[in-house]
Amino acid sequence: MAIVELPHTADVMFRITADRIEGLFEDAVRAMFQTMYGSCAVTPSLERQISLSADDPEMLLVDFLSELLYLSEVEDLVICAASVSLDGTTLTATVRGEPFDPARHQGREIKGISFSNLQIHKKDGEYVLEIIFDV
Repeated sequence: MAIVELPHTADVMFRITADRIEGLFEDAVRAMFQTMYGSCAVTPSLERQISLSADDPEMLLVDFLSELLYLSEVEDLVICAASVSLDGTTLTATVRGEPFDPARHQGREIKGISFSNLQIHKKDGEYVLEIIFDV
């Protein structure tokens, strides 16, 4: 699995590769929250369960990340890790994190997830995602 930040004129863009589609979702969470807050605790202290369905994997990813942005804002929660399970276009996930601490968690605000050029595909045996976060 790999997360690579790509140049983008106004926002933050990543290319994520993984050997399984769930890995794309897990690494997208990590890329988003590391952009927003930097590093996390070695042992996250909080856990939340998420269940979602959507029409396709791309919409499911946007809904999932949007739900985590909302959860982060409402509960002052920094997500450190996610364990994702997919069954078609239904997602169940356990996310782990810690309370927001302004002294430790510094980065860029992400306002949303862009649909621009969002596509999940398989190339050379790996799943590939390019995603843009609106900052």
